[in-house]
Amino acid sequence: MSKKNKTLDKEALSFHSNGRPGKLEISATKPLTSQHDLSLAYSPGVAAPCLAIEADPDTAYDYTAKSNLVAVISNGTAVLGLGDIGAAAAKPVMEGKAVLFKKFADIDGIDLELDTSDTEAFIKAVSLMGPSFGGINLEDIKAPECFIIEQQLREKMEIPVFHDDQHGTAIIVAAGLINALHLTGRELTSIKVVSNGAGAAAIACVELLKTMGVPHENVIICDRAGPVYQGRDESMNQWKSAHAVRTEVRSLSEALEGADVFLGLSAAGALTTEMVKKMADRPVIFAMANPVPEIMPDEVKSVRPDAIIATGRSDFPNQVNNVLGFPYIFRGALDVRASKINEEMKIAAANAIALLAREDVPESVAEAYGEQALQYGEDYIIPAPFDPRLIVAVSAAVAKAAMDSGIAKKPIKDLEGYRKDLSARLDPTASTLQTIYDRIAANRKRVVFAEGDEERVIRAALAFRNAGYGEPILVGREHRIIEKIERLGLEGAETIPITNAKISDHNEIYIDFLYEKLQRQGALRRDCQRMVNLDRNIFAACMVVQGHADSMVTGLTRSFRTSFEHVTRVIGPRVDSDFVATSMIISRGRTLFVGDVSVNERPTGEQLADIAEAIAAKARQMGHTPRVAILSFTNFGNPESLISAEARRAIKILDERNPEFEYDGEMTADVALDFQLMRQRYPFCRLSGPANILIMPGLHSANISFKLMQKLAEGSVIGPMMLGGEKPFQIVQMGASVNAIVQAASLAAYEALR
Repeated sequence: MSKKNKTLDKEALSFHSNGRPGKLEISATKPLTSQHDLSLAYSPGVAAPCLAIEADPDTAYDYTAKSNLVAVISNGTAVLGLGDIGAAAAKPVMEGKAVLFKKFADIDGIDLELDTSDTEAFIKAVSLMGPSFGGINLEDIKAPECFIIEQQLREKMEIPVFHDDQHGTAIIVAAGLINALHLTGRELTSIKVVSNGAGAAAIACVELLKTMGVPHENVIICDRAGPVYQGRDESMNQWKSAHAVRTEVRSLSEALEGADVFLGLSAAGALTTEMVKKMADRPVIFAMANPVPEIMPDEVKSVRPDAIIATGRSDFPNQVNNVLGFPYIFRGALDVRASKINEEMKIAAANAIALLAREDVPESVAEAYGEQALQYGEDYIIPAPFDPRLIVAVSAAVAKAAMDSGIAKKPIKDLEGYRKDLSARLDPTASTLQTIYDRIAANRKRVVFAEGDEERVIRAALAFRNAGYGEPILVGREHRIIEKIERLGLEGAETIPITNAKISDHNEIYIDFLYEKLQRQGALRRDCQRMVNLDRNIFAACMVVQGHADSMVTGLTRSFRTSFEHVTRVIGPRVDSDFVATSMIISRGRTLFVGDVSVNERPTGEQLADIAEAIAAKARQMGHTPRVAILSFTNFGNPESLISAEARRAIKILDERNPEFEYDGEMTADVALDFQLMRQRYPFCRLSGPANILIMPGLHSANISFKLMQKLAEGSVIGPMMLGGEKPFQIVQMGASVNAIVQAASLAAYEALR
């Protein structure tokens, strides 16, 4: 095992064990703060919904969490990349799948690991749990048992049962193939397909493609024994036999002669360049073995530059990723209370995904991916996994297909309204953050970690590099850092570059630069020499300004004010701009931007307007439609107060500037966040929904508010994020976690790309 993998394993173990172990918790959706609340939630009030459900079992969807609850179930017999590891060992994977359901489709997932390899026992156990769940997601069950289990559960249960390893893969493959054929001028009805692999995913892919129009005789499935042909006896079962064809070919190489499409769901190296040469013009190659595909894309391009290639990897274009499908398929199925997920719904999902790739990519996603062109073509036949439009496009298509095919128990009358509801259901922050991480990984920048001899900083720098986000540089004394790395046993950290401010070859350059900048602010050259040699923040900032690094992060050991004052002696604000700090509070699927949390102590009306514009731009960059509330303890002049005068003046200034975002004020926080209350009391308010940007009247209120929310609210806080600098830098809070430092470094690296 490589040092990198060992380090990643340690990080993963720490990630899963820190705080509350695992990745899931149960949270109450109703208040339980009084005896009356308890009497409604439990005894005696709970009897009312119980009796209602007894009279009509379908009302369980109305009175319980069933309508939004999916069970992720496995016996751990075929965990991807790990094999038959058992039920208990599969639990981290199933928890992860449940997290994806929540993250991408706002579906509550509960993982269930069944300790049995007995097919009948598994079927019986799952079928008995039908009343509890709105849907069943089967996961990591070996073939052929997975076919039997899914088929029988579909027959026994009146809720959607979906084996994602089969159908999720098939749907994404179908979506990519639709677009590949569109680009190459082919039709499903005329293509020749070769599938290498005859497991659950491969057979599901073939079955779906045949349902969509590919002729049976035009598909050859190959396994370890070669092509599956009529009359073959070796290593056969009923599922393979169903796809046996009349053919004289007896090898994968022979099968690929003149083939239009290769589907690889087998093993690394299974496809060679010689085989690729034999394929038809403009071949379509889906090499999906993980982690190493059947053939690497560059190998294909070396012999067939006209090929369209997809893999299962995120570091190549056209990633076949099941997360594009299963969350949204279940979302649509649950919302219409579908009794199953049928072929019509799968095809609708595939078509929706395919068509989405042909549309213009949202500005927030395109900007985050930057130089990686997200434009329909050979390198973009499948949407980016974090495209926020997926939930609308796929879920709505699946819901409509369920209704059209007659299996929806709760049809949706207003599909356009449903699409709007879907669009508002998820907070785009997570997806935008991921695209930021993807972009910095593709454009690795040099980030200076100014407090380089601190344990958390060293760990963060190592994690930053191991994640592939960029190239860290530690500032500090080499011997102290090396000693600490050795004592902590941080494998690989010893290769992180270290720069000692006192003995750097660039000291004279930095001193001359700083002296020229500060000489008319009372600084002598020896003052600048002392600052460069002794102050790591100033030294690191000089590195960034002089082009020896791209961005920096600091703040762990000093107060924000101290760090900010030192860094900004070197790095000034952008032209026609000023420094602003905002924090993002992410809680219960909602993101709030709060500012200014660190810089401007008593902002004037002009400054409040500037802060609003700066944070609105950042929010839009993060995928949000800005709705700005200028806060006070008063609402639109009531009660009258001199303290609120600057807030009111900020509104007038914004009116004059006419920015392209919603804003209003002054208003109290409860009015800003409660749209119903806002509409009731102040129907004239210009906001079209609850505010997502809170502009505080002063640093005291902003800082107190976000730190209270950080400690008391469920969720997470990102920031403070520095805006407005001529060069990128981020200042973390004193005592920040390793994760917070990595996050800040990532944001700093991203700003360096802009």
